[in-house]
Amino acid sequence: MTPAGLQTAIGYQFQSPALLEQALTHRSCGGSNNERLEFLGDGLLNAVIGSALYACRPRDDEGALSRLRASLVREATLAGIARGFELGSLLRLGESERKTGGHRRDSILSDALEALLGAIWLDGGFEAAQRCCLDWFAARLQALPDPESLKDPKTRLQEWLQGQGLALPGYQVLAADGPPHRRRFTVRCTLAGDPRHAEAEAGSRREAEQRAARLLLEQLGVVMRPVPQENGDA
Repeated sequence: MTPAGLQTAIGYQFQSPALLEQALTHRSCGGSNNERLEFLGDGLLNAVIGSALYACRPRDDEGALSRLRASLVREATLAGIARGFELGSLLRLGESERKTGGHRRDSILSDALEALLGAIWLDGGFEAAQRCCLDWFAARLQALPDPESLKDPKTRLQEWLQGQGLALPGYQVLAADGPPHRRRFTVRCTLAGDPRHAEAEAGSRREAEQRAARLLLEQLGVVMRPVPQENGDA
């Protein structure tokens, strides 16, 4: 992929090549990098996608719209779009990031895509950036999942218990092991007055709680519909 090929792929021709170069420069390179552009692109992305959802889903409430937007602007989705543009091949990375495959990492790809959007805004104005954003997300906006399927296990468990007139679940950290950069948390999820419980382990307390809640939902016979996964296609 060349810079010219990338501009064809994203549907925008930069007037300022320097802005495009900055958008593709990771902070590991030092100097002028894409962090500020990423900040700008992130704000625009949330506003444009939020506006599009508001228009195309007039019957959805705030919670449903928020879940749909989160599914579209999440790291995995943005990285999938970036891969479709072959963005990773053009990223300017520091030596350590290059050696560890930073051009393939979801976090770096998603940040670069937001930075690219911010750069388009500065280079061609809001309308140009908005058009690109809507073009990039067009297929996803036409194939939105059921908002209910996007509820996380903790929310689903809480709502199910409330629907049954039962007390909210409790979460207890049983263990937190490992070095600071590789912590492992073991969490138990319990129900008041019910011997059933579930334990799960993950790299963060939040994720361990979510996994334990999912296991307990399975014990209760509550079906959790799978959240649509990003396949990396643009």
